[in-house]
Amino acid sequence: MYKVLIVEDDDKIAHILEGHLEKYGYESYRVENFRQIKDEFVKFNPHLVLLDINLPYFDGFYWCRQIRTVSNTPIIFVSARTGEMDQVMAIENGGDDFITKPFHLDIVMAKVKSTVRRVYGEYAGVAESEFLAVGELILLPGQHVVQLGNERIELTKNEYLLLECLMKHAGEYVTRDELLEALWDEVAFVDDNTLTVNVKRVRKKLEELGLTDAIATKRGYGYALLTNWETKHEV
Repeated sequence: MYKVLIVEDDDKIAHILEGHLEKYGYESYRVENFRQIKDEFVKFNPHLVLLDINLPYFDGFYWCRQIRTVSNTPIIFVSARTGEMDQVMAIENGGDDFITKPFHLDIVMAKVKSTVRRVYGEYAGVAESEFLAVGELILLPGQHVVQLGNERIELTKNEYLLLECLMKHAGEYVTRDELLEALWDEVAFVDDNTLTVNVKRVRKKLEELGLTDAIATKRGYGYALLTNWETKHEV
């Protein structure tokens, strides 16, 4: 089931869009906190976004740029603005298409369906996530970058693979052997101390983002990425 994020502050319009999307088999979610639209996007991790321009606090152009820092998920603007320059700005700020209000629901669904077919393939099913998130910590696979808020740091290949493994099992301890296998094909020829060095490097980069002691150690066993950094500690 494809997921559609609705960023619309008009209750009536949002309700109509939700109902129509679900009628045609899409899972929809409406943004509730218009101060944290990017965070809600990351949590829901949709396949497509319907985005208004006139929103509380910041406009749709701003939020489109914010989403583009973590994802290439298609974004369709749905707005009462009908000027050519508004449509140009929507595309230049990262949008994929533009629908003007008042709209016909059949046109909205046609554009949603065609965009999903184009991006994911008609029979593709659920596409693999473009990013990995634990709370506000975001890992961007294609760029080998870890991001927290507006801060981002580049990772080496091994740092990326190590953090990816820990984030996929966030809150759980991952054994040293599992981590070694995630980083190297020939584990038998890898010095165990090499893993310790890489963990230290990842810890340091997370500290640069403001997360101190985010990775816990269980001696003789392995490591865990903690999910509540306010109560983090090393075992």
